[in-house]
Parts: sequence; C-alpha cells; structure tokens
Amino acid sequence: MKEKLSNPELDKIEVMLLLEGIYRKYGYDFRKYAYASIKRRVLHRLQMEGLPTLSALQEQVLHDPLAFQRLLEDLMIPVTEMFRDPDAFLAFRQVVVPALRELPYIRIWHAGCSTGEEVYSTAIVLHEEGLLGKARIYATDISENALERAKSGVLPIERMKQYTQNYQKAGGKASFSEYYSSESGVVLLKPELRANLVFARHNLVTDRSFNEFHVIFCRNVMIYFEWPLRDQVQKLFYESLSDGGFLVLGNKESISFTPMADRYEVWNDPNRIYRKRK
Repeated sequence: MKEKLSNPELDKIEVMLLLEGIYRKYGYDFRKYAYASIKRRVLHRLQMEGLPTLSALQEQVLHDPLAFQRLLEDLMIPVTEMFRDPDAFLAFRQVVVPALRELPYIRIWHAGCSTGEEVYSTAIVLHEEGLLGKARIYATDISENALERAKSGVLPIERMKQYTQNYQKAGGKASFSEYYSSESGVVLLKPELRANLVFARHNLVTDRSFNEFHVIFCRNVMIYFEWPLRDQVQKLFYESLSDGGFLVLGNKESISFTPMADRYEVWNDPNRIYRKRK
C-alpha cells in the first residue's frame, strides 16, 4: 500500500488525535495499543475510504457512525481458529484439566474471544474430559459483530480440514466431525457445546473484573498493547483469578518483566500457562 503520510512525527500526532476523538465520542480506547499496528490499520482504512489525509478520516469518523464502524472493524481484525496452536490445547488438557477435576464447579474466562473458535475448542476438551457439565465458560470481546458470529456457532466450511488437523494434534479423543453438522454449505457446531457458554461484551481497557475464575485464556491479544496497558490488564487478570487459578497466554506473550511475574508459578512455559500462587 502506498502511504499517504510522510512526516513520522506529524503522522503520530494525527493518529493519536484520531484515537483520542474515538475515545471521547464512542468510548473505545485504543490510545495505549501498539502504535505500529494501529497506524497500519488506520492507513488501510484511509486508503479504502479514498480520503487524502488523516484529518479528513477523523472528521468523517467523528460525524458518521457508519464510517466509525468500518474503522472499528479494521482496528479489531480477528485472527483465530479452532484449536489454534494445538500444542497449547494439548498442554491445557494434560496439565490444567487434572487440577480442574478437583473442583466442584469450574469458571473459565476467554478474554478477547473474537469469533469464538477457541472458546468452542475449550468446550470440546472439557466435554471429552467429562467436565463440561460442571463448567461455565464466559467469552468476552470488545466487538459486537465478533460476538454475534461467536454466538451463532457457525464455522467456515473451507477451514474444516485445517480445524480437523488441529483437533487431532491437540489430543482429540473422537472424530472432529462428531461436533458439528453440515447442511447446504453451512457448518454448525452442535448445540450441546453452546449450552454452558456465556457471550458478553467486555472491554479489557476500561472494564473491570466481573467474577472469580479458575482459568483465564487471553491468547494473542496483549501483543497489540503497549507495556502500560499490558501491566494494567495483567493486574485485572490476577485480581480475577482464584488462588491456584491458571492464566493461559499466547505463545508470543509472557508475564515475565511484569509486576505480576512473581505472583505466578510457571506451569508450562512453552505454552505460556501460569498458575496463581496460593
């Protein structure tokens, strides 16, 4: 893409003014997200709208809610799949599930759940381990559109081969096809997988904890945050976990060098699974 901006200092001022305007007008706070990622997505929207400057984009976004929605979808591009990073789900099955067996009731939070594929992956693991009946999985995201897709339980038919391979690598105990039905080119996950799921909007930047959890998944979300925001969210997760609860991050994320680092045990380092010290 040919960039329309040329002065790095001025670019950053304009991008930050745009983000400040979005926060004040619509309540979405991207001001502490990683600048390089935000700038790239803003420039993409600038090109798609056919506008000459970021100032023009800001004017359009602040006066036209539909233009804001288009930019919002660019800023929150979902990247997810069933059993994404299969080794992480295999590790969850092997090193976290045994601890969950000891609990009378299980509460799990998928923070930044996107369109829900990893939420349903967790539900399948719990089902196969005989734990889904006593579990409640809370799945939250900032995007209403992503949540609506997640609630539907619809999967892209063109991804099913990859999803089946991921499931097998993640230690699946059955045939992946047992968990969905396919008709007229539409793949729909079985209703029993959705029975214990709760989908709700939650903003990690501005919202607080809403329960105490035994497991929190937040995978490949904080890579888009600047360090101050990462520390803020890490504190939120720590306060939301029960003693002995598990935090599961993406494989490019870590609690190292955060204020919370010494408050966890490293439970499975390759797959970024940590356990809150009792």
